[in-house]
Amino acid sequence: MSTLNRIGLGLLHRMDPERAHGLALRALRAGLVPLPGRITSPRLACKVAGLRLDNPVGLAAGFDKNAEALAPLARAGFGMIEVGAVTPRAQPGNPRPRLFRLTEDRGVINRFGFNNEGMEVAAERLEQRPEDAVIGLNLGANKDSDDRAEDFARVLAHCGRHLDFATVNVSSPNTEKLRDLQGGDALRALLAGVMEARDWLERPIPVFLKIAPDLDDAALGEIAEVAQGANLAGIIATNTTLDRGGLTSPASGEAGGLSGAPLFDKSTRVLARLSQLTDGKMPLIGVGGIGSPEEAYAKIRAGAGAVQLYSALVYEGLPLVPRIARGLERLLEADGFANVAQAVGTGREDWL
Repeated sequence: MSTLNRIGLGLLHRMDPERAHGLALRALRAGLVPLPGRITSPRLACKVAGLRLDNPVGLAAGFDKNAEALAPLARAGFGMIEVGAVTPRAQPGNPRPRLFRLTEDRGVINRFGFNNEGMEVAAERLEQRPEDAVIGLNLGANKDSDDRAEDFARVLAHCGRHLDFATVNVSSPNTEKLRDLQGGDALRALLAGVMEARDWLERPIPVFLKIAPDLDDAALGEIAEVAQGANLAGIIATNTTLDRGGLTSPASGEAGGLSGAPLFDKSTRVLARLSQLTDGKMPLIGVGGIGSPEEAYAKIRAGAGAVQLYSALVYEGLPLVPRIARGLERLLEADGFANVAQAVGTGREDWL
């Protein structure tokens, strides 16, 4: 880590976490953050669900909820960028404080509750997006909606023409009863509406489903079956967890979803099981606890065609992105893989 990056992160960590996050976004938009630009090579370039990526290291939803920093994020070295979650109407989310650093555990707890400026604002910003980036949107539902399933389709219908992919987020623990939509019948109905909205787009795009890490094996099997039956492009595994095992940080008792290093093993086991359940034929994106090239590589070998990160940026900053991408390239080369696709799923059995 450079001295400048260390000083910057040190200053941000003296602030309230949500205020620090907002300041980091403003600094990014103002051009105050050094950015590496495009990161790619024949070994790193990959294809996931029809999306051609410069490299397999993506940005997870939540960092840029309102699509405010698309241009600078496109120069930060990510192979793909997911913004949101966005709901049909703007909503404030849950009361503050709602974001907590677990420094001793290298984790984060949040209970934001889909705070965002709504799909109208998001669509206006997405319309101005950089064309040379792969950009997706995390679809959400309003807390007070009479029909949450319909909300997902509405956001996709309104914003879809500006996107390369979309993600159905029924796995956030911070909107009451949202995770209930992961059940078989409810999920089938929801996805049918989303896919119908997708099919009306001038350019139909891949749709992913983001799931929770707290599902048992039977639930994972049902989700895999429903996802394949709905012709989804793939599954993103996983969102945050409600589990609190083994934590030492003072804030570990806060309500909300836990992300970061403590989630790595649990999310990777879910990823590997999904890869097994779908016989490696459904594209998977691995998320949860990635903070090093070795951890990104482990997700790929467990079955992920690409990965996403967010919480580790709290502790490492954006220089982590090129470090992981270039480190991945070295690991692939060391194991004799000519490209990312050759490594996908080769270590799955280690997690089962």
